[in-house]
Amino acid sequence: MNNLPKVKIGIVAVSRDCFPEELSVNRRKALVEAYKTKYDAADIYECPVCIVESEIHMVQALEDIRKEGCNALCVYLGNFGPEISETLLAKHFDGPAMFVAASEESQNDLVGGRGDAYCGMLNASYNLRLRNVKAYIPEYPVGTAGECADMIHEFVPIARAIVGLKSLKIISFGPRPLNFLACNAPIKPLYDLGVEIEENSELDLFEAFNKHEGDERIPAKIKEMEQELGEGNKKPEILSKLAQYELTLLDWVEAHKGYREYVAIAGKCWPAFQTQFGFVPCYVNSRLTGMGIPVSCEVDIYGALSEFIGTAVSDDIVTLLDINNTVPDDMYDEAIKGKFEYTHKDTFMGFHCGNTCSKKLSACSMKNQMIMARSLPVEVTNGTLEGDIVPGDITFYRLQSTADCKLRAYIAHGEVLPVATKSFGGIGVFAIPEMGRFYRHVLIEGNYPHHGAVAFGHYGKALFEVFKYIGVEAQEIGFNRPKGMLYQSENPFAV
Repeated sequence: MNNLPKVKIGIVAVSRDCFPEELSVNRRKALVEAYKTKYDAADIYECPVCIVESEIHMVQALEDIRKEGCNALCVYLGNFGPEISETLLAKHFDGPAMFVAASEESQNDLVGGRGDAYCGMLNASYNLRLRNVKAYIPEYPVGTAGECADMIHEFVPIARAIVGLKSLKIISFGPRPLNFLACNAPIKPLYDLGVEIEENSELDLFEAFNKHEGDERIPAKIKEMEQELGEGNKKPEILSKLAQYELTLLDWVEAHKGYREYVAIAGKCWPAFQTQFGFVPCYVNSRLTGMGIPVSCEVDIYGALSEFIGTAVSDDIVTLLDINNTVPDDMYDEAIKGKFEYTHKDTFMGFHCGNTCSKKLSACSMKNQMIMARSLPVEVTNGTLEGDIVPGDITFYRLQSTADCKLRAYIAHGEVLPVATKSFGGIGVFAIPEMGRFYRHVLIEGNYPHHGAVAFGHYGKALFEVFKYIGVEAQEIGFNRPKGMLYQSENPFAV
């Protein structure tokens, strides 16, 4: 995907000076070899300068991995490890860090070859806490070379999201629409995360759009759109304006991202957008998201932030949908009941007017926005991308600030069912185990807005770690609890 960092993890082995240094040297070499055998060697860099036993070694290792362009760190306890130096390593490294430790190899080498990193990990975690240093520690952080290689590989998407956030700018246009308080939240937590925000007026955007009239790149952009839409090109007359708008946004990104490397957009699409621009921007939003530049609707800044995180974690296209409507009884009885192991309350429809990338739709057509066309001339509501969302595994999630500037989040695994929606817009029939309880005790109880981000696959494990790393308390990360595991607010007598 474009608009994402390439992660390069510097692997630095540490050793306590009363343990044989060769334990850490040999185990580091075995770890690196295991990673290169199983995964992309470009993900990692083996720091050869020293085994860190002291603060001076720590400085030498930091200088080396910085020189090599590493933007993430793996502190590898080849033996017990020096709790001070290894913690300072993470403290002074400007990027996400993880800690893993070597397990013992053989019962035949438990005298001179015993490393005790199982014990050392406890001291490392204690010192990290003392110094308020953040680090990712896997669920079970002690393993063989191959197991530690797997842990590092799982860290790659986590690190990609964290590195990306530190160089992200969210560009927004206009205030939220009337009656969309849910799409607004304090921006201070963005600054706390290291995210920049640039808020603009729709007039600024409209002026830039008008300046792109007659842009010589428009015909080529139209051809791109025609090729993407194919037989779904039902509104060819609007493509010129959509191409003009897409070029406006892309040029705005380049001109306004400043010193930041990555961008997401919180866009405006109504109520005055259609009458002034002469179209709706849904299709263009879908195309930019497909390029790796997430675009949220209705100036949903935290929706755009959530999309960017999901894009980084999945390294794939995401979308943003309304948690929209129930599945009708007759549709459930006809298409779901007895065919899938979901209750009626486990199902719902996720919908947005037309912002989902064509690559994530079973089929697509360019149409007009039916809801807006109920009160406006049809010709100014053209520009949506309609179609049923592709069936398969999904993760429904969101990061959100509360009114008092606290971050909270939710994550739920589920799937889009292969069921015809018989409706309009970009839409799918979703199923999440215990969705009814999750809806009541996380989404409603947690005061979340109606927009949820969707990643195409199960990425809850990585998202959970990203949210923890950036400061969301674990108890503030809601998830769809299984039967028998009550929510704090759930009435035990009603179950």
